[in-house]
Amino acid sequence: MTLLLRSAAAALLLASVQAQEAQAFPVAIKVDASKPLGELRPIWRYFGADEPNYAYMKDGKKLLKELGEMSPRNVYFRAHNLLTTGDGTPALKWGSTNAYTEDARGNPVYDWTITDRIFDTYLERGVRPYVQLGFMPQALSTKPEPYRHHWTPDAKYDTIYLGWTYPPKDYAKWGELCYQWTKHCVEKYGRAEVEKWWWQLWNEPNIGYWRGTQEEFYKLYDYSVDAVRRALPTARIGGPETAGGTGGDTLNKFLNHCVNGTNSVTGKQGTPIDLISFHAKGQPKFVDGHVRMGISSQLRDIDGAFKAIASFPTLKHLPIVIGESDPEGCAACQGPQNGYRNGTMYSSYTAASFARKHDLAAKHGVNLEGALTWAFEFEDQPYFAGFRVLSSNGIDHPVLNVFRMFSKMGGQRLTVESDAATPLDTMLKEGVRGKPDVSALASLEGKKLAVMVWHYLDDDLPGPDATVTLSLPGLPKNGEAKLTQFRIDQSHSNAYTLWQSMNSPQKPTEAQYKELEEAGQLASLKSDSPIAIKDGSAAVTFKLPRQGVSLLLLDLP
Repeated sequence: MTLLLRSAAAALLLASVQAQEAQAFPVAIKVDASKPLGELRPIWRYFGADEPNYAYMKDGKKLLKELGEMSPRNVYFRAHNLLTTGDGTPALKWGSTNAYTEDARGNPVYDWTITDRIFDTYLERGVRPYVQLGFMPQALSTKPEPYRHHWTPDAKYDTIYLGWTYPPKDYAKWGELCYQWTKHCVEKYGRAEVEKWWWQLWNEPNIGYWRGTQEEFYKLYDYSVDAVRRALPTARIGGPETAGGTGGDTLNKFLNHCVNGTNSVTGKQGTPIDLISFHAKGQPKFVDGHVRMGISSQLRDIDGAFKAIASFPTLKHLPIVIGESDPEGCAACQGPQNGYRNGTMYSSYTAASFARKHDLAAKHGVNLEGALTWAFEFEDQPYFAGFRVLSSNGIDHPVLNVFRMFSKMGGQRLTVESDAATPLDTMLKEGVRGKPDVSALASLEGKKLAVMVWHYLDDDLPGPDATVTLSLPGLPKNGEAKLTQFRIDQSHSNAYTLWQSMNSPQKPTEAQYKELEEAGQLASLKSDSPIAIKDGSAAVTFKLPRQGVSLLLLDLP
């Protein structure tokens, strides 16, 4: 872009900012450091993708390193297709490892070359596997042809469901595959390491991903648990990764099978379960020329599933991972309704929705271990192509910086009151419409006070800034606190708007690429003066634009 065009763009941005500042509305938020709510669980540290083979490619390795750096050995990654037959060539919604084939006599042939390469890539970058047992190898499928799909974003989604979705022709062989893989992982990575992994069966067995009956899925689960536990008695395994929260009655019936059903392997009552998992998705739409998010749909999925889990007294304490927790269902799909993905709508949605996941877990008294973001990267695709990803060609999206913010929080969650927060019941019923949700998530760990503040509306429309007055009572003593404010907005932690200002190059120069890389990192605002603490209380005032997210870190005296 020429200097003249850049100057014109900057002038327009400045005019827009000035107009919004003139209309700024006041918001009062109170974070009481003396009122902890219990541990702030790091539920953000779970990620995943359909395509396992991108992990060991150039930009995949780069992104995994960034994920691992946020919380080394405490980040988990879930991928489909870890047992799918093929040569490892990746494609949209596809991957393969060739872990299982059979010789001419029908004897199993195991090959862990590609699965090892995937897990090595994770572990070398501080990320642990959330191991999915799936999908069905071609040699085991009851309908082996046609097996591989060749899906594109223009194709109907249902065309992906081919031979890899079917039950095994021999459950004992499936069980032995699970046993041999677990045994191999223990031998290669060590028992102490593998004990820290999660294992789970399949994906969304209540829709096209599973072409068998539910009873056949229970049988597959029984054989899988028996096999993994034979190889590693202390392995942590569960499921069922239902689509749509409870998936109708799918989650309830699966949990009932684990508690009361007849185990297909042992013949006894019940099957062990260490982890309960389900999926929750929003429903964005394109309305009147703009994207309207569907946060209420995602939160209702979570609310319903938590309620179902809480109804099983013997299971209510178990860790729960929302195995895919996203604004909508298909990371590789494109279209105007998904126009939120590149910019700050996605980041502000993520901040607002994750806070409510904590609220819903507290409402039902369940043990929320994680909420897994089903977004990774697609190798060698156009820059900012409209996929739901965390980075594009090695350039981080604004949403990734929300997770960087989360990684800086910890300790005890603190009570937050905001006069501009959308009540949870309202958000469940109708989302965030008309009036924005401006609220916060806060934590205190030692002398580090962290407050994440967001300014979110379901409709992707411009609007006035919020003038936030953050009051902080309950601080330990008088003195001064050092303040650092990190920010995601149109001009901070945002490589997408910079890329647009460069005239959206698909072949950026080396200098442009370096500039974009830097812009994709989490940025802080210029240092403010120290914050005075008087009589155990302090206050901070700042402006937060629509779709902006701020993280305020105070180092207390």
